[in-house]
Amino acid sequence: MLEQTKVAVVTGAASGIGAATARLLAADGYRVACLDLDAQGLAATLDAIGAQHRHYCLDLCDEQAVAQAFSDIERVFGRVDALATCAGVVDTSAFDALSVARLRQLLDINLIGTFSVVQQAVRLMPAGGRICTVASVAGIRGGGLAGTLGYATSKGAVITLSKGLARELGPRGINVNCVAPAVIRTPMLDDTTRVAGKLEQLHGMTALRREGSAEEAAEVIGWLLSGKSSFVSGTTIAVDGGLAML
Repeated sequence: MLEQTKVAVVTGAASGIGAATARLLAADGYRVACLDLDAQGLAATLDAIGAQHRHYCLDLCDEQAVAQAFSDIERVFGRVDALATCAGVVDTSAFDALSVARLRQLLDINLIGTFSVVQQAVRLMPAGGRICTVASVAGIRGGGLAGTLGYATSKGAVITLSKGLARELGPRGINVNCVAPAVIRTPMLDDTTRVAGKLEQLHGMTALRREGSAEEAAEVIGWLLSGKSSFVSGTTIAVDGGLAML
């Protein structure tokens, strides 16, 4: 049965877009391995999708822990068909307040953590595999909205990483794409819109004049991980209600 069932790995699966993606892929028939540092959130996700799936509580900056998780994924599932790298952290530090140590931390979590997971997943991924990374509109714009310089830099690097991976892995039959969300209702949005009027400002900057849901972002990720997007690779799709074009 395992040979006929596709396997997906989702990082950041404890909340927000990652949890919504895990639920979507499970509903689509994937066996899902959920990775996150938040044990309580992971348990909630697993409760929602069922005990036939797996969860791994780990720090994605811990290379050895990531390797051990994928060794267990290989033991349990045998391979990885789809990967969504939804894990990440936001930062709102102004330029003058951004330390080198904090910038290194953002790059370690948002960029290096993404690369480490992709490298492990590709080892188990056959031709026809799909990868979707998660960046941010901040990485396209260079910040200027909620996530500031350090965050924008790390997410812009994820966009570049995704393009490079598409070039490297295309000859192996693996598609790599990226989504760049903005104004999506997640805990991260809550963290960056505590100032009165900030959320309304962001709503007004979208063409649709509203925020999106984690489920709406997950639908785009799910499409990019499906066979329906078989000739799409190296692309970044803004999931932002039209904000990036304005």
